[in-house]
This record gives sequence, structure tokens and C-alpha cells, in this order.
Amino acid sequence: MYEYFEGIVTVITPSYIVVDVNGIGYKVYSPTPFAYQKGDKAKIFIEQIVRDTGITLYGFQSEDDKGLFLKLLSVSGIGPKSALAIMAAEDANSLAEAIERGEVKYLTRFPGVGKKTASQIVLDLKGKLGDYVARLDRQDEEQGNIPPALNDALLALIALGYTQKEVDRITPKLEEVNADTADQYIKKGLALLLKK
Repeated sequence: MYEYFEGIVTVITPSYIVVDVNGIGYKVYSPTPFAYQKGDKAKIFIEQIVRDTGITLYGFQSEDDKGLFLKLLSVSGIGPKSALAIMAAEDANSLAEAIERGEVKYLTRFPGVGKKTASQIVLDLKGKLGDYVARLDRQDEEQGNIPPALNDALLALIALGYTQKEVDRITPKLEEVNADTADQYIKKGLALLLKK
């Protein structure tokens, strides 16, 4: 029913966000709730799932991520919560590549995914994610045009113990900073990461 919401993020929790769209707050479950900033305007791609127990909204940062979620849902034994947990535990590109390569053992790392379910994921989705992987590779190449000092700073933040997701979340803001050295980017990056 819904394709996307565009509104203000008013609440962020470990499993969902609340998006205010024209005065109505929608509770949206997300694999990456901390990718959003409270008070920011966001466009969130929505999948609405209707069950006997109620109506639930799932939201994603891109149409591609929503597409991956729907592909995971098509696998026997994978429900919305499992699909969300799988997407939350790994960056989407690595997940798609693992499925394409048929890495059953790799897929068993995810919450609620045993060997049988992992094999089913590979059986059902292998060969169907090529376009998705290619699009993500193109996005990575486009994002590759960042200053070397910023790139060094991003690597340093990961070396300091921050996750790739946390660093990805602040990268667009760091790209707007006029800095000449990696140290300047790191200081700004730490300030953004500690702000939460």
C-alpha cells in the first residue's frame, strides 16, 4: 500500500524509528535505525505486512534494500523479523555477495539461520541478486571519489572500534567539511559519533 514515507525522524530505538509525516507518527521497523538522525528529514522506503496479529511497517534507506528484504521474505522459513535481523547483522552488499557465491556456512552466522535455512536462502536466491550486487558496486565506485585524507580518517575511525555502519552514517556529513588533514576529519568524525 505504501511505497515510501518522507518525514521527520522523531524517535530512534535499537529496532525501530518513528517518522512524523504531516503530524502522524508511524512506527517503522528498520535493519539500520541508527543510520538516521533524530530531527532529520528522511525518505524511507516502506513495506507493509498484514498478519492476524496486526499491521507492521518495515522501512529501508533505499529501494534496493527494500528489494533485498522482499527477496529474503520469499525464502521458505524466513519471516519479516528474521529478514530484518539478517539485514541488520551485515551490510547488504556482503550479504548479497555471500548468497551469490553460495556460502552456506557464512549465512549460518545470522540470528535464527541454521544450516537448513541458509541452504534454502542460497537455493532460492542464488543467481537472482546479480543486478542488486552490480548496483551496489556502482554506488561504491561513485562514493569512491572522496579525498584521500577523508578516506584515511574513515579507516582510522574503524580502527578505533567504530562499526562500518556507524562510520557510513556520518560519512555524508564529513564530506561537507572543509578539512585538509585526516586528523581534522577524525576530530569532526569523533564529535559526530559521540553526539548520537
